[in-house]
Amino acid sequence: MTAARILVVDDEPNIRDLLQTGLRFAGYQVKTVGGGSGAISAVLEEEPDLIVLDVMLPDMNGFSVTKRLRSAGYTAPILFLTAKDDTEDKITGLNVGGDDYVTKPFSLDEIVARIQAILRRTMQEDEEAIIRAGELTMDQDTHEVKVGDTAIELSPTEFKLLRYLMLNPNRVL
Repeated sequence: MTAARILVVDDEPNIRDLLQTGLRFAGYQVKTVGGGSGAISAVLEEEPDLIVLDVMLPDMNGFSVTKRLRSAGYTAPILFLTAKDDTEDKITGLNVGGDDYVTKPFSLDEIVARIQAILRRTMQEDEEAIIRAGELTMDQDTHEVKVGDTAIELSPTEFKLLRYLMLNPNRVL
């Protein structure tokens, strides 16, 4: 199973870096760009499985980017992440083809959970809930970890790290 590819589009370098680090830690392949035209180019080159897209970009707004991508046949999900929190903006974002809309400031854990939910609904290859490596079994839905028949208690951070290592066995931290 390969990790989902996510494109993060935001003009704020700190937000791009935070999302890139957090999403990589959650097991995703991440590419970042700082503008709308860069997003369109990256989609054509990379064909990401999901886009996290800011609305207020320096060269073109995220709604315009979404309209152009949708009119070109790009169907993968788009999650808007923006400071624009008016109901009208949320409705516009969903009506132009967005799949979800989160306002800044945001929780990284919430973004990861929303991405997981969107990808579960949209990816052709459904991710198996159970990951196995030898005697080690991890249930991603219930967060239960077992070695053989023995349950192992893990903190949320330990669980995320173990999941990452199990899904990316050839990666070195």
